[in-house]
Amino acid sequence: MQIDLNADLGEGAGSDEALLQLVSSANIACGWHAGDANTMRQCVRWALDRGVAIGAHPSFPDRENFGRSPMNLPPEEIVSGVLYQIGALAAIVKAEGGALSHVKAHGALYNQAVKEPALAEALCEAVRRFDPSLKFFGLAGSPMIAAAERAGLQPVEEVFADRGYMPDGSLVPRSQPGALLVDEALSLAQTLSLVCDHRVTAIDGSSVSVNAQSVCLHGDGAHALAFARRIRSTLEREGIAVMAV
Repeated sequence: MQIDLNADLGEGAGSDEALLQLVSSANIACGWHAGDANTMRQCVRWALDRGVAIGAHPSFPDRENFGRSPMNLPPEEIVSGVLYQIGALAAIVKAEGGALSHVKAHGALYNQAVKEPALAEALCEAVRRFDPSLKFFGLAGSPMIAAAERAGLQPVEEVFADRGYMPDGSLVPRSQPGALLVDEALSLAQTLSLVCDHRVTAIDGSSVSVNAQSVCLHGDGAHALAFARRIRSTLEREGIAVMAV
């Protein structure tokens, strides 16, 4: 058995280099919610040194709120903005001798696309126009995955180690209790259930079927690095290999 571990990097958390020793895929911020040309280039270099798959992590234009403010933008504006961000990172990756692997949206852009099919379509259209061979990371079982399939992209169904789940398989909104799992033991148990059993216990206690292909490890928390180490060691102890999709 194998699983991909991905982390959102280049966001100023200070643990990027260490996290890149633990994950198999990196989603690098492209400047609109965090990061800049220098942080992108440094993260790319570290990722290439460690053989980690490199992905673009585009967002709404919202540095002030770390890309977590909902926005209602026309589809063509979404396509243009996502193209702009993918292109910026892809240029750096190419200059450093690598190749871009995937795209994963950030924050509100990601969460709205889970609920809004038109936004998911716009995201996928941007990726398709840039390079249809790029993988598209989206919430497992969500309209994002269906949109990627319709666009002819290869979807990667993503799950979350430290986020609560709703009965429909979506994430508990950050504004609600239970959005973040603060108990590490509970997060580790959820991770093993997602990876091994393809199931997760929702906030109401129901069991939800989930196709886990990649597990997201958030890199911006106070204990993110220690938690990432525990997840990696727990998976390996269970005989689960960590490798990119």
